[in-house]
Amino acid sequence: MLVSMLVRNFAIVDQIEVELDPGMTVLTGETGAGKSILVDALGLVLGERGNAQLVRSGAKRAEFSAQFDIAALPQVRAWLEEQSLDEDSECLLRRVINADGRSRAFINGNAVLLQQLKTIGEMLVDIHGQHFHQSLARRPIQRDLLDHFGGLLEQRAGVVAAFEEWQSLARKLQTLTDADADRASRLDMLSFQLQELRSLDLGENETVELTAERQRLANSGRLAEGAATALASLFDDDGANANSLLAEAARSIEGLVEFDAELRTVVEMLDGAAIQIAEAADTLRRYGEAIDMNPARRDWVEERLDAIQTLSRKHRVSADKLREQQASLEREFDELSHADERGRELEQAAATAQAHYLNLANALSIERHAAADRLSAAVTEAMHSLGMPGGEFEVHLETIRETNARAHGLDAIEFRLCANPGQPMLPLSKVASGGELSRMSLAIQVIASDGSTIPTMVFDEVDSGVGGGIAEMVGRRLAELGMSRQVLCVTHLPQVASLASHHFRVSKVTDGKATRTSVQPLNKKARIEELARMLGGVEITTKTLAHAAEMLAGRPKKRA
Repeated sequence: MLVSMLVRNFAIVDQIEVELDPGMTVLTGETGAGKSILVDALGLVLGERGNAQLVRSGAKRAEFSAQFDIAALPQVRAWLEEQSLDEDSECLLRRVINADGRSRAFINGNAVLLQQLKTIGEMLVDIHGQHFHQSLARRPIQRDLLDHFGGLLEQRAGVVAAFEEWQSLARKLQTLTDADADRASRLDMLSFQLQELRSLDLGENETVELTAERQRLANSGRLAEGAATALASLFDDDGANANSLLAEAARSIEGLVEFDAELRTVVEMLDGAAIQIAEAADTLRRYGEAIDMNPARRDWVEERLDAIQTLSRKHRVSADKLREQQASLEREFDELSHADERGRELEQAAATAQAHYLNLANALSIERHAAADRLSAAVTEAMHSLGMPGGEFEVHLETIRETNARAHGLDAIEFRLCANPGQPMLPLSKVASGGELSRMSLAIQVIASDGSTIPTMVFDEVDSGVGGGIAEMVGRRLAELGMSRQVLCVTHLPQVASLASHHFRVSKVTDGKATRTSVQPLNKKARIEELARMLGGVEITTKTLAHAAEMLAGRPKKRA
């Protein structure tokens, strides 16, 4: 149940704070006073889209909060616990919209996504807008109402999922079928390309290794000459080489070690250098002997690299990516070679998915027909109590051919209305009388609310287009709803307002510089005055006050 609301800097609202009670509560006020301001604010705190234009002029941000008592709402508490947002038996929803249009949402002080706010909002409050009867002529709205009334939304979701799976497989099959004409020519091309690549038989890192070998072969003469020169410098026959010079230096120092032991380190260093020179000379000798100056090998390497580059250009990849290209073509060739088998698998899978969808859709259709009969009877009865004694409402279902199957099932759903005996049933889009549509719309909303588990129902001027005795009937139906749940109703009808348990007046207050909206709870005396205003206009007379008091005295009592 909605316990309280706080609104700051919203449109012409400076600050409004209201506390709400169980039962039926009405909000009234003169035309243009902004009677729906709380409903609009509640919609925003429940996740509706907002923008910068909603922020009061001159303010940095608009703020909205709503406190709910969820002690008797296990589904809500379970959801909050699942989201790690639980807070015992209370739930505080908060929304902030900045002047730059940015928005933030909070649940129990925790920042959340707007979708999370919307999800919990749908479990807490059901808002029925004043233009509902206009959208009621739309087929998707009618389908949603029927499925909601029949408790079929979860079953329909299963049908939607089955339809999407069937269509996904059907699209894959169609794509494969469309490609059949090009498959043979593509296989021929792949076969030729793979034959070239397989003949090349390119090894891993072969291009890098061959490139390095080509570099060596092209410079083999310089490499051999350089190695020989270096070797001679290390071990030349005439004795003027690095090895002999090191040996002479070592002998000179060895004779001095007996006079200074520190020179022993120098001798050891020279001995180590001599060993390294000997090893370097041995390596150079072997390197020079191994240098290949074979022109035939050089020609083969050049031809091999040319063949690799030719295929690289043909496939428009670098040489180091050629092996990956071959692997990709091998996979494509394998897939196309087994396309017939894949086609048979997809065909079987699509047929199975279609059969599954049809089973679910037919089961949903059976449930819809039963729900349609119940909804037709319930709305017709409600219409009779709302001043349409000869009216009749019908939910007409027509089976769609399987070839035209849709995600929502195999039923074309249409709401039809006969306002008076002897007249034909007409689709709602062809019903001319706005009053008739309004009453039927209200009947549907009340019937839908009867079976709802949502604790708070909001009706925003859903009684537009009716008056007199019918208005009283509307009020009594709303008051009956208020016996079992919280009902908030924005109304311009005194017959409806008089039947509420609680009453707020919405008014505009101006000081000549700024205009603000005020929402005030009314005591019994103030309620009588407000009802008198609604009955008689600007001038309140003794007669209208007496009539208002009589109306207020006749409202139904709360159930024990």
